[in-house]
Amino acid sequence: MAYCLYLRKSRADMEAESYGEGETLARHEKLLLDVAKRGHYNITQIYREIVSGDTIAARPIMQKLLQEVERGVWEGVLVIEIERLARGETIDQGIVAQAFKYSGTKIITPLKVFDPANEFDEEYFEFGLYMSRREYKTINRRLQRGRIAAVNEGKIVTGKAPYGYERVHCIGEKGWTLRPSETESKVIQYIFDIYVNGKRQSDGTVMYPGTIIVAKELTALGIKSPSGRDAWDDTSVRELLLNPVYIGKIRWGRHKMKRISENGTTKMQRIIVPDNEQIIVDGMHPAIVSEEIFYRAKERLRKGRFVPQNKLHGPLTNPLAGVVVCGKCGYHMIKHRGRAGKPDGLGCRHCDNNGARLSVVEDCILQGLAEWLSKYRLKWDGNSSTQSDLRYEEVKKAIIRAESEIQTLQQQLDRTHDLLEQGIYDTETFLARSRSISSKISDNMDRQSELKKELTELVLLDERKKDIIPKVEKLLDVYKNLSDPVAKNELLKGVLEKVTYIRTTKPTKFTPLDDFEITLYPKLPNSQEKEVVP
Repeated sequence: MAYCLYLRKSRADMEAESYGEGETLARHEKLLLDVAKRGHYNITQIYREIVSGDTIAARPIMQKLLQEVERGVWEGVLVIEIERLARGETIDQGIVAQAFKYSGTKIITPLKVFDPANEFDEEYFEFGLYMSRREYKTINRRLQRGRIAAVNEGKIVTGKAPYGYERVHCIGEKGWTLRPSETESKVIQYIFDIYVNGKRQSDGTVMYPGTIIVAKELTALGIKSPSGRDAWDDTSVRELLLNPVYIGKIRWGRHKMKRISENGTTKMQRIIVPDNEQIIVDGMHPAIVSEEIFYRAKERLRKGRFVPQNKLHGPLTNPLAGVVVCGKCGYHMIKHRGRAGKPDGLGCRHCDNNGARLSVVEDCILQGLAEWLSKYRLKWDGNSSTQSDLRYEEVKKAIIRAESEIQTLQQQLDRTHDLLEQGIYDTETFLARSRSISSKISDNMDRQSELKKELTELVLLDERKKDIIPKVEKLLDVYKNLSDPVAKNELLKGVLEKVTYIRTTKPTKFTPLDDFEITLYPKLPNSQEKEVVP
């Protein structure tokens, strides 16, 4: 990685220059280049701040440097003293400290190397960070007060309009409000209508679809979901049915972050706030549905609230849970409990992919694994280790060559410092030569890193290839004798990344039970290997 110099005069330096002590930046540049030479730092850029300002806003070169630090351009920045980077307002100190901390960029002075990963070095900025946080909280409180005031006026304060609406400027005042979208508002009305009033069938009866059926119908109609996906899900439908924005209300504070402790670690969890703790006020925008139909939908949702099967019935009952995914929409397939003595099924809740008997899918997966294992074992037995050993030796030699090249280039880089000191190179020539050599060093280091990674993978490859065979053999031996779906599930997940399932024909009493296609993705270390089993 490359390093850079940052040079800036202080007011004290300017006063010293007025007394004839010489040009400050030139002295600092020479001193820092000596530091770079001793530390073998590849200097490819020198930044000179010719203005003196107490804030980052007054220092354009500092702004450019911080942007590059945040992007991780530099391994480290050489500066005559750390205060040259962070002085003046405390909030600026926090900005500088965070930029170096989060990017892992070192700060190198003639006296010390400051590593942001070192807690003792980080303490140097503690006071500045504390003041920065304090300033942030003050600003955030003001912003929150402004948002809440706008909400109470009936304005929308989020950056994205809810599905069914468009954001528009308020007329004659500051802020934003909503207007119904010509196409999406009709979708909202359709969702509420069929969910509350039902849908008349061909035989004259009325069917009241749940959120899952509504989602499937919207998908079949080719309507894009609120997230832009082709497939709708029941969660999206349920969220729309519960959003009071569609009766002309503005809701604020539905979610909040709660700090929780789990397994000795603290993390933030997003929770839903009870209705009586949210801000719900009349909005400036028109309603899309009536209050009567909205509250009828809400009441129906409350009575028929979906609870996941495992929550109701305890332990896992589907041996294929998390293994089989829909080949059309990518969601996991779920188990459908058989009724009236019929066998359990496997289906997709999110699209029109036709389901099948769970036991038949299980048998096809086992058959596919057996066929794959037979081919894989033949390929493994027929492939001698000679080729692998040859590649291993080639990679080792390439790593040694790369290391030798890096050392040669580093010596060339050191000579550029000598030529600069002797006056043979001027600064611009030195930087140009340094960039060229540093680029070659970086390329060789990247190459060496890739080779070392390949060397490790070659070792792991043999081990993991050998490991997959006994795992599949064990699964095929014991699977049929197991009654515990959890144990079956663990065995399948141990050898398969996933299984994709597609069925284009509707199951009838005349179609074969296995009239579908599954694709197996075995857990192999280096491959895209898969087995298609019709």
